[in-house]
Amino acid sequence: MPDLRLAGTFTALVTPFTPEGDAIDFEALDALVEAQIAGGVEGLVPCGTTGESPTLTEDEAVAVIQRVVSVARGRAQVLAGTGSFSTKKTIAASKAAMAAGADGVMIVMPYYNKPSQEGLREHVLAVAKAVTAPIVLYNVPGRTVADLSAATTEQICTAAPNVVGLKDATGNVLRCQELIRRLGDRLAILCGDDVLTLPMMAVGARGVISVTSNVLPREVSDIPRLMMAGEYGTARTRHLALLDVHGVMFIESNPAPAKAALAWLGKMNPNVRLPLVPASEGALRQITETLGRLGVTPAGGLA
Repeated sequence: MPDLRLAGTFTALVTPFTPEGDAIDFEALDALVEAQIAGGVEGLVPCGTTGESPTLTEDEAVAVIQRVVSVARGRAQVLAGTGSFSTKKTIAASKAAMAAGADGVMIVMPYYNKPSQEGLREHVLAVAKAVTAPIVLYNVPGRTVADLSAATTEQICTAAPNVVGLKDATGNVLRCQELIRRLGDRLAILCGDDVLTLPMMAVGARGVISVTSNVLPREVSDIPRLMMAGEYGTARTRHLALLDVHGVMFIESNPAPAKAALAWLGKMNPNVRLPLVPASEGALRQITETLGRLGVTPAGGLA
């Protein structure tokens, strides 16, 4: 089984689309990956929710993962989003991602069909049995409705040794504490909400799977490194300075705000796929004003 080191900042990559239509813009994707690596992130997460995975075809998802692996060339780990509301589709997508060169897979809890805790457990165990790969669970009940409990997570970890991490996007630091109290170092917890990176790391999370790092990779990735180095005061100051930016990344449905910011910086066009729509003019104004207050310029980088 490949080695997956879950610590630091993993960027939940947006998927750039071409201006002419909604085909994937691989040149923009290449540039995005290079910018993330130059910005110091430890990992890349293609085809997650931020990558608009529900509207990517199976062939497109594999092509995106292959391209990210090819461009990264081992300089950052690749954790591919492969989860869905179907156990059979999740298994097939996970196998395809590993064949494409990913270091591990991230599986979101099944959405829409509202499985019970037993259903969630059996779903994960079926994937873990079928896929020889490091698996990171993704719990985001605000999008899926299904909330993977701490008790069910503990049961999964007892039965499936290749489940090695969890992206906790519950928005609840208490949940992170409960998981770490139950599991200790058995499971690597990564924060799934940029605004909670510092408090979750303070109670034992090992880093963040970030949306904001698409736009500000260096500024975001510095914070987990500072926390892991014990430089808590500096980490707190840096974290608080980014709170408004984290806020505007979700002013409208993700990833439209992140793509709008990247378009403003000249990195890609702001296209998203229906049923999502690009960020509104009002949202764009708030995004650019917020980045401007931080000293970010349309040419990219900090002033």
